Parts: sequence; C-alpha cells; structure tokens
Amino acid sequence: MTLLTYLRRKLGLTGTKLGCAEGGCGACTVMISKFHPHLKCIVHHAVNACLAPVCSLHHCAVITVDGIGTVASRLHPVQERIAKAHGSQCGFCTPGMVMSMYTLLRNNPEPSMVDIEEAFQGNLCRCTGYRPILEGYKTFAKVLDFGLWYCALMYDPSKFIPLDPTQEVIFPPELLNLGKQPPRQMKFKGERVLWIQPSTLTELLDLKSHYPESKLVVGNTEVGMPMKFKNLLYPVILAPAYISELNSVQHTKQGIVFGAACTLTLLGEVLRDAVAKLPTYQTEVFKAILEQLRWFAGKQIRNVAVCLEQTIIKYCFKFGAVLMDDNFFPGYRKTALKPEEILLSIEIPYTKKGQYFSAFKQSPRQEDDIAIVTCGMNVVFKEGSNIVEKILLSFGGMAPTTVIPKTTCKKLIGSAWNEKLLEDACASLAEEMVLPPSAPGGMVPYRRTLTLSLFFKFYLTVKHYLAVDLQHEAVPPGQSSEDFVGRPIMHLSALKQATGEAVYCDDIPCYENELHLALITSTKAHAHILSIDTGEAMTVPGVVAFVFAKDIPGSNITGPAFYDESVLAEKMVTCVGHIVGAVVADTQAHAQRAAKVVKITYDELKPIISIQDAIDSQSFYQPVRTMKKGDTAQGFKDSDHILEGEIHIGGQEHFYLETNCTVAVPKGEDGEMELFVSTQTALVAKALGVPANRIVCRVKRMGGGFGGKESRSIILSTVVAVAAMKRPVRCMLDRDEDMLVTGGRHPFLGRYKVGYMTSGKIIALDVTFYANAGNSKDLSFSIVERALFHMENSYNIPHVCGTGYMCKTNLPSNTAFRGFGGPQGMMVAESWMSDVALACGIPSYEVRRMNLYNEGDLTPFNQRLEQFTIGKCWEECLDISNYMKRQGAVEEFNRQHRWTKRGLSIIPTKFGISFTSVFLNQAGALVHIYTDGSVLLTHGGTEMGQGLHTKMVQVASRALGIPCSKIFISETSTNTVANTSPTAASASSDLNGMAVYNACQTLLQRLEPYKVKNPKGSWEDWVNAAYFDRVNLSANGFYKTPDLGYNFDSNSGRAFNYFSYGVSCSEVEIDCLTGRQKTLHTTIVMDVGKSLNPAIDIGQVEGAFMQGLGLFTLEELHYSPQGSLLTRGPGMYKIPAFGDIPVELQVSLLRDSPNDKAIFSSKVLGEPPLFMAASVFYAIKDAITAARSESGLSGPFRLDSPATSERIRNACEDRFTKLCPPAEPGTYTPWAVRV
Repeated sequence: MTLLTYLRRKLGLTGTKLGCAEGGCGACTVMISKFHPHLKCIVHHAVNACLAPVCSLHHCAVITVDGIGTVASRLHPVQERIAKAHGSQCGFCTPGMVMSMYTLLRNNPEPSMVDIEEAFQGNLCRCTGYRPILEGYKTFAKVLDFGLWYCALMYDPSKFIPLDPTQEVIFPPELLNLGKQPPRQMKFKGERVLWIQPSTLTELLDLKSHYPESKLVVGNTEVGMPMKFKNLLYPVILAPAYISELNSVQHTKQGIVFGAACTLTLLGEVLRDAVAKLPTYQTEVFKAILEQLRWFAGKQIRNVAVCLEQTIIKYCFKFGAVLMDDNFFPGYRKTALKPEEILLSIEIPYTKKGQYFSAFKQSPRQEDDIAIVTCGMNVVFKEGSNIVEKILLSFGGMAPTTVIPKTTCKKLIGSAWNEKLLEDACASLAEEMVLPPSAPGGMVPYRRTLTLSLFFKFYLTVKHYLAVDLQHEAVPPGQSSEDFVGRPIMHLSALKQATGEAVYCDDIPCYENELHLALITSTKAHAHILSIDTGEAMTVPGVVAFVFAKDIPGSNITGPAFYDESVLAEKMVTCVGHIVGAVVADTQAHAQRAAKVVKITYDELKPIISIQDAIDSQSFYQPVRTMKKGDTAQGFKDSDHILEGEIHIGGQEHFYLETNCTVAVPKGEDGEMELFVSTQTALVAKALGVPANRIVCRVKRMGGGFGGKESRSIILSTVVAVAAMKRPVRCMLDRDEDMLVTGGRHPFLGRYKVGYMTSGKIIALDVTFYANAGNSKDLSFSIVERALFHMENSYNIPHVCGTGYMCKTNLPSNTAFRGFGGPQGMMVAESWMSDVALACGIPSYEVRRMNLYNEGDLTPFNQRLEQFTIGKCWEECLDISNYMKRQGAVEEFNRQHRWTKRGLSIIPTKFGISFTSVFLNQAGALVHIYTDGSVLLTHGGTEMGQGLHTKMVQVASRALGIPCSKIFISETSTNTVANTSPTAASASSDLNGMAVYNACQTLLQRLEPYKVKNPKGSWEDWVNAAYFDRVNLSANGFYKTPDLGYNFDSNSGRAFNYFSYGVSCSEVEIDCLTGRQKTLHTTIVMDVGKSLNPAIDIGQVEGAFMQGLGLFTLEELHYSPQGSLLTRGPGMYKIPAFGDIPVELQVSLLRDSPNDKAIFSSKVLGEPPLFMAASVFYAIKDAITAARSESGLSGPFRLDSPATSERIRNACEDRFTKLCPPAEPGTYTPWAVRV
C-alpha cells in the first residue's frame, strides 16, 4: 500500500491528491521527516506519496497539507501566498505546490530564487502558466528578484502573514528516541508481497542469498511503477535503507565513495561541497554530474532515489572491483551482478590535469524528463599538448544498453585536437553509432545526428579549455468600493485549495458498502470479439461482479451529438482502449488487478490509424464541409506567384491534473440515482433506461477540464452508473487509463495553395483540412467547422475556399480541447503566411501587417468585423516588446554565432465567441435570497479552475448592490438548473453572467417597493420587509444570445456574437546542434473588453499561452502502427514545466475597448490566448531560417507542429545531418506513426 492510499482511504486525509501514480506531477507531495542515524540529524524531504510504500516509513513523521493550516483556524504563510498571488486556479495541483515550498522553508527559511525554482522541478500545473506561483513564493526569498514587479496591482505583499520558523510542527520526540536506538530487522507481510527491512549488511547478504530473485528497494522509484503499470509481481522486497555501510560517504585519495543507498540529493550536496573546496582540475566529473542532476527527475524523486537505481550508473566509474564499462550492462535493465550479489558502493574519481570530462543529455523537456540521447565524454591529453592520450565516449539511448564506440575511440588516440580529428570522429561515429529504422523510441535520424552533435559540443568545449509588466485597465474613478466587478479579487476557492480543504469528486468520503470499479479495455484497434473469459479474474479477492453490454438496462447507444458510440463494446472493438466491460470489487486495487487478467479473444481486422491511412482509404465521416468567398480560380490568375504546401499539427493530451472520476449512488426507488462527476456536462439516463428527471448530477469543482470533460467523461460516468444499480460505486481513472480511453485534441493535416503578389499581398487561398476524428464523430463535426471559421486567422483574403474532412480512424475518439479546432485552422494560416514571407524575401511582420483585416471588413463567412481592435493590439505589442530594436539585436546575435541562433515573430489572433451550434447559446440561473440577507446562487456553468464561479459572484454582487461576501455558490447540479449547455466554447461567463444578471434584476424589481419605502434601510431590512410581505425571494434567470444563425449552404448569417483579439511577440534561442530551444521573451496584448476580474483574466491568458506552448513546441503523442498509445503518463508525455516559462513574460490587457455584446462590457478569453503561443513556434522557425542560411539554404521549408528538439535539429540542415540520412519510407516498420 502506498502512503497516498493510506492517507486518503485509511485516514480520510484527502488534501493530498492523486495526479499520475508515477511520481511525475507532484500533486501527491508530502513532507517526510526522520532522524538520520548516519548524518546524526533530523532531515526533511518532499516525497511523492503515490510511490512511497507505507512500510518504508517506519520511524518517520509525515506532514501533509491538511496539517499545516486551515481556513477556519490559521493559514500557513505558504498556503496564503499561493492563494492571494492568484497561483491557484483549478487547485488540484495546489496542495503539492504548497508542500514542496513548505519543505524547502523547513530546510531553509531564507531560500534563494534558485532554491525556489529547484523545489518545483517535480511539480506540474496545467492551469496557471506557473508565473503567479513563482511570483507569490518569491516573497520568501532572501533577495527579492521580481524583474518587472507586474503583480503589484494584483495583491499587496506587505499584508502577507510573516513566516515564523519557530512555530512549525516539531519532530515527535518519541520518533527521535526510536531513531537513535540500534536498528532491527522488520518484516511486513502483505497480500502478495513480503517486505523485509534488514538492519545490517550481514543480514542483507544472507537474505539476498536466501531470496536471490528478490528486489532491493530504497526509494521505490524503479520497482513501484513496473508493479503497477506492467502488472509485475515481486514476492520478496528487501529494503536496505538503514544499513550503515550503504549510507556512508568516504573521501579517498582517488575520489569520493558513496554507499549505494545514498540518495541523489545527498550525492549532490557532497559533490557541490567538493567542487567549492577542491582545485578545479580535480572536479571535472563532479561538475558534470551536478549539471545532470539539475535536470534529473524532480526534487521529490531525488530525495529518495539512490545511486544504484538511477542515471549515475551511465558513467564509467570504478565500482570496487568492478569496472562499470559496456560489459557491466549485458541487457536492458540488467547488470553483471549475480542474483545473490548486491551493489555496496560507487566511487566517483577525481580528474587530473589535462583531463576533461563532459556529460550531455538531450530530452524533449529539459527538466524532469527522460533522455532521448545521453552521453559521457572523457579525454586525457599528453602532458603539455593537444595530443589525445586516452578518450572514452559513452552513449545512452542508442541501444538497449550503454554503448561505447570503441572503434572511434581507438582511432582518435594519438590525434591532435583539431578540425581533422573532428571530421574523423564524426565520420567514424556515423558508421559506428547505427540504429535500425524501427528502433523503439523512433527519431532514428535525430538520435544518430545527436551523437555527432554532442561530440561536436564536447570538441568545442575542450578546445575552449585548451585555449584558455504586466498591465491592466483599472476600475473607473468613482466606482463604489462595494462594486467588485473589474477588481482582481482572489479566486473564491483559492484558500481552500491551498489548505487541501477544497473537495473534489474522489475526496467525497466513501459510502457504506461502496464498491470500486475498473475498466476492461480492448488491446486491439479493430477486431471482432470472439470470447471473454473472466475465470481468472473471478479468483481475485474482493471481486463482486462484472459489467458487460448485456447488463445495460437501457440503451447501449450513446454519443454527445451523434448516437454512433456504444457504452460498452459488444461484438466489435474499434480502437485500443475501447471499453468492453468493467470489474466491480471491494477495493480499487482488487478491481484493477482483476481487470488486467480478463482474457478477450479477438479476430483482428486491418485498422486505419493515421490521417494518411484515411485519405488512402477514403475513410471519412459525412458531411464534408466547404466554405467559399470570392472566386479563387480568378484570384490565382490575378496573382504574381502561387505556392503550395502543407503542415501537420499533432494532437494533444488534456492532462487535467484530476483524472475522470465518478461516484454513483443509487437511491433505491423509482430508478433514482445521484451522480458526483468531474465533468463539464452529464448524460447517463438513456443507458439506465430512466427519464432524465430521475438522475441528479452534481459537480462541486473539477481539477481542470480544458474540453476533455465536455463529452468524453460520459464514457466513464455511464459505466459507473450502470454498475451502481444496487450499491454505490466509485471510479477514478489512473493517469494511464485516462490517457488511453478519452482521446485528445484532433491531429490536423492542412494542405494549402496560396496566390500572392510580389509585394506580399495575398490574393487567393485554397485550403483543405483533414482532422483525425477517431472511432466516433463525437464533436468532430463542430471542430472542423470551427477550423474553417478560423482558416484565414486575422487576414483579409479576397478569394477563399476551405474544405474540411473528418477522418474516420481506429483511434479513441478525439474531442473538444481548448480552442476547439480554431488553433489548428489558424496554425495552417500562419504556415502559408510564413511561406509567403520567405518566398518574397520580406520580413514576416511586414507581410502579416499588410494583410491584416480592418474595421468593417467581411470574413470568409460574410460576418462584418465591428469594434475591430487587432490593429491597436498590434501596435501596442510592437511598442511594449520594443520589436524593432529587438529585431536588430537578433540579427546581430545571429551574425556572431554559428551554432546558436535567435528568432523573432509576432502573431495575431481573431477568435469567434459563441457555440457554432446555435441551440447551445443559452443559459439558466437560480438565485435565492434568505431572510438573513445571504444569497445562494446557482447557474448552469461548472467550475474547473477558470474562475467562473468567482466572476458570477462578482456579477451578482454588482447587480444586487451587495458585497461578494454575502453571496455563495455551492455547486452545479441538474436539479437546480436543468438543460444546461456544456461549460465550453469560452462562452460561459457571457451566457451564465447574463442569466445571473437577469435573475438578479427580477429580484431587484420585487425589492424596489421596499427600498422606496425605506431608502435609508439596509439590504437586510429590505429583504425582511419583502419576506414578511410574502414576496417570492427566489428567481430564475435565463439568457440566449440574440441574432445568431449561420448557414453553410448559403454562406450567410451571423456565426459569432463577437470576436476576441490578441497579438503576441516572442523571441527564442535555439541550439542548432541539439534542437533545444528556450523562449527568451514573450509579450501578449489581449483585448478582453472591460475585464470582470483582471487577476483571473491574466491567469487565463498565461495558462492558455503555456498550454499552447506545449501544443506547438513540446507535447507529442506517439502511437504504434497497431494504434496503441505509447505515451501514457508524465513519464513519456511531457507538458510544460516551471523551466519552460519565458525568461521575460509581459501580459497587457488592452485598454479602452469595451464590448457592448456581453455582460458589463467584458469579453471572455478561456480559449483565444492559446494561439498566442504560435509566436514561439514561428520565432523558432525564424531562428531555423537563420541556421539554414549558414548552410546556403533559403526560401520556404516545412516545419510541422510541435517544433520539438528533433524537428528543430533536423530542420537545421548541416554536415552532421547529411551523415545520418533517414531510411526510405516503406522499407521498415516504424516504432511510432504520425496520426
């Protein structure tokens, strides 16, 4: 049992959250304190509770977010600052952030900024964009370094509770006394595993001899995940964490010897101390290790991971009598140690004069990521010369084991360190470091090129040694202090989220007789089901029942827009992850174990996986959508030039921190059921065979949604509801399950033909979109339509024709995701805009500016642009970013640097606001006034971190003329506001805000006579007078957006209520040798009308931007040729982390741009800012253009999205890439296919 399960299920401490179950997101972070018998002191460490076995915590104190402060009693300063600095949106990651910072402060009450940033390397957030978290916690730093203090308008740091280290919880004296006693052997016997903690080295050796196949575990970072995700079982585990010989650190004449159970954190501390004290020439290896440790895992992992388990073994160090060379690793995850042997210690040697050592790691994300290729390089020169005496190169990621290119190393001995050596080394490495084109992990040309590029970086390093504001519009003058609209008030749940008291779906206490459900899913992409065998699963303890299609009392047909899906697959599966059935058991562990041993026999059919597969097979859903304006044929004739191109935009996983969760509670009569669901909408009644009025669905809050819980949450909630006909049933998906079954953002292929003049003016456009819809239509129809509505982005093209295809494939159905097809449509637009600029040889910002819309222009769907502010945003962005000066600096930098290049780009966005399905543009609200003057507000929107509830309270506060403190929102439920539209399309503040306002106006009309009678009375006086006069103090509100209704056939009608506009400028720097990139600067100017809440709006801009940064530069889904998702969980799928924030980030909300079409002249902006991250992508493309020019390449070139390090490196064509050409397509089976 993990510590997380123990805390949540045994103790009921639900503040600590389950985000991934593999130590990759930090949501489960807690502080572990113990007396370290070898260091003779109390140590505090942040750890991942999802990995820590309870039995490993003997003599340890555990502090969780629940225990350091509460809203009702006293907040801890760490909790207060993240809340008041607006660093908590959905709040699901907040407890983990709090505990990471709390642990840092327990160890160092006055940390540096470097310490603070390092503390969060193991924490992820999908909502905030990270900036407000760091800004809030910078106030603890010894030396404040805020750069632009652009949060000063949002909160007052002087009012924060001061940190008093003397008031912290002390380490329990009983544990201190126990920790000082001699250790003794302990045994814990579980259901299937024996855990033994030996106390001496002799005991350990005896046990290893008796149990030669046992696993040694200290931090559980290597064994825990295979047991959970690969269904492996290790019957005997030995835990040698407290054996003195394995924890010792010895300084010898040759180097430093670390016991094999020393943690990586301790290793780093000792090496840093040595680097500070020893001569530089002796610490080459130490510095290289420290540099790698910076980017290895997160702080929580480094605190418990030990030397024998982790990456240090990649280097060629001497292990006692065993040399760690290429013979030490005979196979993948295997060593030369015999089963009865253990690793006692590791010696890291000093370097000597004339010896140089470097280590490199290239990964998709720099921090906390698995390497694509890693290497250690060591060279020793003959005394006083540049002649190589010894050289050793070691590569990881080029085979199942570490590879030493012996032939290359042998060739280089005796050579001078010059260009000739470089050429010989690269040619030899290209021949020796080969990979089969179907190698696991893919990226074969890139990995081969990296071996050359990384050696080149080593060559240059050694050669060098040898030579030795955030802005927003303030509220209008004179606005009442009681009017909270336009003020940056804190998210109403932020404090509860920071203390762990905010209740999410899985935090609801377990019901009596409650059962747990696990899904049974298909392992084939397209197949007939021949049989299902549950025999072995029935033998698992605690199994109660199985649920299959035959058990559904109502209809097995479902779908959010088109009824083309099944609740449970019956005769055929159409994707890997298709839900076939479910297991219901007494615990989640038993249910999951049983689900894994259900045997399904298939008759396989040929699957269609990719867009190209669908095009080749003409596998499309109908209808095919087309939008036309003008005469494209004539437009192409009138153009000076015509170019054609295409771009592929990869999919994206939502990665909400709270996975899908449902608790279903049957009421025992008339088919009634209560559902607690983490969802943006709910539809289950049809499957249960009851009217919708028998089902109550309740949503308190979600830990993120981003569109992923708009329709795909139904597939889980329906199954859970079917299983809960007699007893309550709960299911919260593990991260890997959620990623497997729910689908994500649609991959798009855009093909375009553009006619343009020599000046750069674009005359005609013909574009075709192909969206990978997956195995059902879901919402793909509307998503492709949204792409067509945004196919020209912000540019006025006289002649346009756009066509959209929905590709029917055997992938889990792709679905809504922030932007809903708009970002893909606009990304294709910016691709052809970039091509035109490169073809004309004109700066891209000039070509973009000359083609921008103007006030009153017509879009391709014939909607006139009113209150058009793109031009204003553009000029303000140029001004704030100092674009022209920055452009000159970039050009100068590129002239001076060959292998590092910078790029600059400015990108606009125009995003239509409304559901494109007209009937969804409606909302309801219900407002109750109680006799004490308090107000209960309910509306049809759900809270998922976007601050919707907070804004609705602000709207009601202004409408009723009372403080926000008198208004409360409990939850969203179907028995208070019925027939709600999904909380989506960025329209929720507009729709629900107007519905709330409508209800409030009704109540104000009823109270008006009593206000007239008693003009000096209080709110409470008027309410009581009305109550005693028998006036109804409850009111419904309703709103529908007027004058909407676009018709594709006639290309007429109003598609959107209004548009949100924005412009972003970004500067990046790329490493041309590895493809690594860093965003140096981003300026964003967004038109949000008159902001309802600047703090929340700026948080939405930053969060959307970072999510877009992931979409366009980092996040990549890999599918096998058989349609199986290979990237499940944070270990393989990387979202942006703290280290990915732009070095400089400025966000400005456009002033003086009221919007007369929405509540209080505001604009919504959940989705529009996401595309602002495209400025980073096209800045990268600009930098690549500069790199290509060094190789004599010019003109348009293809760069698909995301611009990963692999794509960047491959696009920077040079002599190294030519040595590693890709294999011919069709000559091999790839590890992964582009879908």
